[in-house]
Amino acid sequence: MSAGLDKKISLKSILLFTLPTMSTMVFLSLYTIIDGVFISRCVGADALSATNIVYPVINFVLGTSIMMATGGSAIVATLLGEKKHKRARSIFTALTIATFCAGIATSVLGSIFIENIIYWAGSTKELYQHCYDYLSIVLYFVPIAILKTYFDYFLVTAGKPALGLINGIIGGITNIILDYVFMVPLQLGVKGAALATQIGMVIPTVIGFFYFAYFSRKKGILYFQKPIFHIRTILNACANGSSEMVTQVSTGITTYLFNIKMLQYIGVDGVGAITIVLYAQFLLTSVILGFSSGMAPLISYNYGKNDTIHLKKLVKYGYRMIIVFCIFVFSLSEVISPVLTAIFTDVSSSLYDVTVIGFRIYAIAFLFNGCNIFSSAMFTAFSNGKISAFISFMRSLGFFIPIIFILPLFLNVTGIWLVVPLAEIFTLFISIYFYKACGTQYGYK
Repeated sequence: MSAGLDKKISLKSILLFTLPTMSTMVFLSLYTIIDGVFISRCVGADALSATNIVYPVINFVLGTSIMMATGGSAIVATLLGEKKHKRARSIFTALTIATFCAGIATSVLGSIFIENIIYWAGSTKELYQHCYDYLSIVLYFVPIAILKTYFDYFLVTAGKPALGLINGIIGGITNIILDYVFMVPLQLGVKGAALATQIGMVIPTVIGFFYFAYFSRKKGILYFQKPIFHIRTILNACANGSSEMVTQVSTGITTYLFNIKMLQYIGVDGVGAITIVLYAQFLLTSVILGFSSGMAPLISYNYGKNDTIHLKKLVKYGYRMIIVFCIFVFSLSEVISPVLTAIFTDVSSSLYDVTVIGFRIYAIAFLFNGCNIFSSAMFTAFSNGKISAFISFMRSLGFFIPIIFILPLFLNVTGIWLVVPLAEIFTLFISIYFYKACGTQYGYK
């Protein structure tokens, strides 16, 4: 058995292997929502809007980590499948160092240009202080935050998704406890929320580091050893994981455009509404994201082994499960949208009405986004960063930008809420095309 990835493929085995990763994503989304609830209830709607305004910067940080993690794990898992264990470990170590250095550079540059970044992100003078209080603390912890996400993905590649789940639970509970301590008795406001989130990442990062540095050497197959620094390999990892960077950076850009358009058509309530919906989206799509992330190392490993029988099963079961998840998530969102909205704001407020109406329109996207997310993750697993990035780009920016500038001219606010559903529908045709066109090349048809 190699890294826990060499196993008989069945629907049951896939679900068991991906369950910890799905659970990790669900817990992470819940903790993120709890952060938002504390900010909204303890500080106010303006503070919640401010955190949304600076979120593009956080998306960039997260994108850097996920890019290195997904692109690198595809390379490492493929090498493990080819039984090139020593090379896999050396490349993994080099990628870890490169990722940490990228975190330090981002932290330093971000802190130097923080004022410009905040105003570039769309902050008003009224919201500037909230934005600064939150972002300044986040930037201090960027190297830790980047490593935390990076280790989460590689724990799956190492065949230890359950440890990633434990990490997520520990970090999340720490975050919630500190949210209360910092924001209620200590009344630190958005600074407290930022501190709670970042400190919550420290323990999981330390656990991940010690696992790969010491514990994995005894029974595992993936651990730190003398690195191989080949610029081409690092660039290949970045290129292969570029779809995830595209997704995160695009999320930052689309959040900015959402904020600008909502301010134009509704005002601050519009920014608050889209903030709540984006929090809810993270929760409702977390199972799909977790499933796709959990499947990727299995696909890479069996692709490296040239095991077409298992590849066919993985892809077939993967898409079937994604369709089930999409139908479930859409149905659930239509039912619980008032409940999720009420967590953030009073039911008697104008913000509540705007959010619930918009939420139910936006939720149409959940019927289609799963296939696009899984398709992008699948091609990343095959080390085809170009197709993966193209799918991610079209669903997040390529279709989004023209639609958000054109549709509101005819449908006003309703047009803003329909942007994401239409972008996902159009992208689905691209995903279907590449699925059919590349089946023989990668051996899943």
